[in-house]
Amino acid sequence: MAFMRLGSKSEAFHREGQTWLCTTGLVSDVTIEVGDMKFHLHKFPLLSRSGLLERLIEESSTDDGSGCVLSLDEIPGGGKTFELVTKFCYGVKIELTAFNVVSLRCAAEYLEMTDNYGEGNLVGMTETFLSEVFGNWTDSIKALQTCEEVTEYAEDLHIISRCVDSLAVKACADPSLFNWPVGGGKSATSGLNTEDESHLWNGISASGKMLQPTGEDWWFDDASFLSLPLFKRLITAIEARGMKLENVAMAVMYYTRKHVPMMNRQVTMDEQVIETQNPSEEDQKTCLEEMVGLLPSKKGVNPTKFLLRLLQTAMVLHASQSSRENLERRIGNQLDQAALVDLLIPNMGYSETLYDVECVLRMIEQFVSSTEQGGIVPSPCIIEEGQLVKDGADLLSPTTLVATLVDGYLAEVAPDVNLKLAKFEAIAAAIPDYARPLDDGIYHAIDVYLKAHPWITDSEREHICRLMNCQKLSLEASTHAAQNERLPLRVIVQVLFFEQLRLRTSVSGWFFVSENLDNPENPNGGNGGLLKPRGESVRERVSELEKECVNMKQELHKLVRSKRSWKNFTRKLNFKKKSECCKPKDQATPAI
Repeated sequence: MAFMRLGSKSEAFHREGQTWLCTTGLVSDVTIEVGDMKFHLHKFPLLSRSGLLERLIEESSTDDGSGCVLSLDEIPGGGKTFELVTKFCYGVKIELTAFNVVSLRCAAEYLEMTDNYGEGNLVGMTETFLSEVFGNWTDSIKALQTCEEVTEYAEDLHIISRCVDSLAVKACADPSLFNWPVGGGKSATSGLNTEDESHLWNGISASGKMLQPTGEDWWFDDASFLSLPLFKRLITAIEARGMKLENVAMAVMYYTRKHVPMMNRQVTMDEQVIETQNPSEEDQKTCLEEMVGLLPSKKGVNPTKFLLRLLQTAMVLHASQSSRENLERRIGNQLDQAALVDLLIPNMGYSETLYDVECVLRMIEQFVSSTEQGGIVPSPCIIEEGQLVKDGADLLSPTTLVATLVDGYLAEVAPDVNLKLAKFEAIAAAIPDYARPLDDGIYHAIDVYLKAHPWITDSEREHICRLMNCQKLSLEASTHAAQNERLPLRVIVQVLFFEQLRLRTSVSGWFFVSENLDNPENPNGGNGGLLKPRGESVRERVSELEKECVNMKQELHKLVRSKRSWKNFTRKLNFKKKSECCKPKDQATPAI
């Protein structure tokens, strides 16, 4: 810590309660009151250093030579700072530090302690020392914190702006190039859990866990000790100087987690919670709203998991409508990066539903709108199951990821008996048809909804089933749907028809291959003897397909005559359960 000692005389003062006395032996001829403190002093040492005190003493002096009483309640720093000023006037040693130099500089300006009232006066001394403070990161942070006590005066003297600028320069530079002390503040976190190191996002794990700042993040913890107004100014200055937006977002996230402890109620058992004071809910709401405004607006810079947690906290704290809309818009723009569990937002409103489906619907609509505006719209097509399994990673476009996410979300909220059919349909229909290569997910969600709402009418069952395309069901899903007694008969017949059509197409394809292989005039079949075993294999496969087709027709006739229970047959087929059908976006589509 930088410091400077001024003066050379020995201590000549003592304090009795709230009274400060000079022990030089001379009778005091001026009393200065600062708040509840009284300083019994002498005129000459004061007026020889301060222009303000010179005028006040002259104005209050009486002809009889009696002592005068002055009030300096507005002096920056109060009685504690004036005590140091008085010692300086009397030539007593004082120590300038990063903690007291700002208030002393402001008090010196207020008292007009310039070189016009003695060479080496307090204004010049504190200015020189401030220049040293601004050259050091740790001292600059401490000095900036003390500006809160004398904000108005520090603002007028440009101390805050100079301090912020010096910190911004150092934060944006490479600390390894300079001998700056970093991480000077009390560490808010401790220890690293290496379990999630492969999923780090600039020091925060995918689960939102706060980790010890390192590398480019070394200044986060120190900055988190600043008040909200000063932190905002620092972040604004740092961003203006070209700091990477990822680091800006990380710093804002770190500050938010520390000063909005309501967010920590949502962390899991393995997450690190930052120890901090417990501010009021009103203070937390104010901080949250300000942090939302500070987060970089660029898409993908802020982790979606953090934004969703911030949105849930905003709902709990009843943050402003503009802040919640801002978060919903940000999340919607990058909804493909969200996880299903984070979308299950408890309902904080007057609706009877368990989850806030209205909020999720708005975010889905925002994603679709932003995607279409960006021109990211693939041509509609039906993708074969084998192709989806083989090239799954390439086919999972952001829109497809969101479609899978929404289908999984619908399956999770469908058991809620208070979820209206119109709302379920609105969420499902918000995803365009081209986004779903297969409709297994939406079929499963429909099935869960029908099971949880057995009282809906036949026309409503017909209507909800229009959300899925029977042609885009996998073989496994088609088999299950054909035996599903909860589906309308028309839908089951449709499923069977398309399944039969698929088999016929397959059979035709095999016949075409068989004819080419058995044709001796085939230019590609020069050695008929070698190809004959393969032709026999093809004919066997065609025979099997024909038998399957006949069986399908028989089942169709039985179903038309009588719609009976298929529970035993369904169990035999072992159709996937809910947890298996609606996999999160990061799991591959199962092979059939």
